Amino acid sequence: MESPRKLTTLLIIAGMVVLAGCAGGISGDPAPADPDPANGSSTVTTNGSVEIHYINVGQSVSTLITSPNGETMLVDTGHYNDDGEHVLAYLQRHDISRIDHLVTSHSDADHIGGNAAIIEYYETEADGIGAVYDPGIASSTQTYAEYLDAIEARDVTLYETREGDTIDFGDVDVNVLGPPDPYLENEDRNENSIVLKLTHGETSVLLSGDAEDDQEAYLVDEYGSELESTILKAGHHGSASSSSGAFLDAVDPQAVVISSAYDSQYGHPHEEVLERLAERSHPAYWTATHGNIILTSDGQNVTIQTQQDVPTDPSTLREGVPIEVGAVDAVSDRARIESDGTTSIDTGSNDTPDDTDSETDETTAEAGLTVAEIHADAAGDDRDNLNDEYVVFENTGNETLDLSGWTIEDEAGQRYTVPAGFELAAGETVTLHTGSGTGTTTELYWGSGSPIWNNNGDTVIVSTPNGEPVLEETYS
Repeated sequence: MESPRKLTTLLIIAGMVVLAGCAGGISGDPAPADPDPANGSSTVTTNGSVEIHYINVGQSVSTLITSPNGETMLVDTGHYNDDGEHVLAYLQRHDISRIDHLVTSHSDADHIGGNAAIIEYYETEADGIGAVYDPGIASSTQTYAEYLDAIEARDVTLYETREGDTIDFGDVDVNVLGPPDPYLENEDRNENSIVLKLTHGETSVLLSGDAEDDQEAYLVDEYGSELESTILKAGHHGSASSSSGAFLDAVDPQAVVISSAYDSQYGHPHEEVLERLAERSHPAYWTATHGNIILTSDGQNVTIQTQQDVPTDPSTLREGVPIEVGAVDAVSDRARIESDGTTSIDTGSNDTPDDTDSETDETTAEAGLTVAEIHADAAGDDRDNLNDEYVVFENTGNETLDLSGWTIEDEAGQRYTVPAGFELAAGETVTLHTGSGTGTTTELYWGSGSPIWNNNGDTVIVSTPNGEPVLEETYS
């Protein structure tokens, strides 16, 4: 197997690309490259959580990633037929005020449909676009022309992004595994998708764009076991030309996400793909039935939330009830992938627990975790003093509490996951600060880039790793 290619900088798209009378290609300073794009580090210490949102955009794809320090990355923006409407609405509902990194996996109109609208909105009505990343293969569509027009009109930095590059995303490693140089298959757009591997501690996510059999084969030959990831976004909407057996074996995911329409005119996801997933016992989450899918990684464990509780067994995936594109139903915990590779399933509140579960829940609820103090109004401007916004928790019980994987949420659904191995001794307190810092036995840091707790009133919600709420404290 050949070694991964290494580039010292991101390549800048130089000159101008002329398509349908449109000129594009705005240059800027290249982002620094990681000296070693391979995922070979044994360091797993992390601070805060990463969220990956697979937005339900029908026969299309759009993925929002938020880092522990509040940076944002948006990979693709949905189909041209809705001009980014659903993606923009989702971003606004989640209070995303800036897109630091806008990644175009490739220039097909069902992936860049909202690029122009999102660039226009964030550059004129919000806090801007940091940079755009593109594989550098043009398309003759009007959608692509409008995308380049928006980049040029708003003077947004545009990088041609290739294998070996990295994207600076705080504590999260983002390595670009494709497209290679030279391009594959006579510059076929699907086969030269930007492929990203995001690594946070011991967890990782592989975003494969519309990579098909040739790019997948290239990735397997070039990277082999380095492709192994906790979560895989299935290539090309679940087409039979993607997610080959060899590729699935190399990635060996604990779960697979498929983004396509329920009544896809292309038949996505194809039965051949579902059969390959079933043969390997890979759970599948399909935006058409599960709706919006949110993964939260604390660096060791991954919690999976969806809007609907429907089958994940690939052989029965189509038995799930479809959900409308753009539905605003809240997400709920469905599964948790542990650091040892095992997966626990949230069976839902309607299931009858056995005696052991009842005893565990009762013990947890009476364990004595309380909210000792809520300091929602930081001194000065909250945004400039995030660590002066905090919540203090106290263990008023008689035994040490293992809080590994417990979650703290606000009313808006913003969530923090307690790191694995964190214990709170009887009679001790721990302060959860909103900003960033190095966690200790008495101080934890949410890693948010913006305030969490509403100064005018909010609710602190604490839940166990299986989603069982054990504490709710409302203030006004």
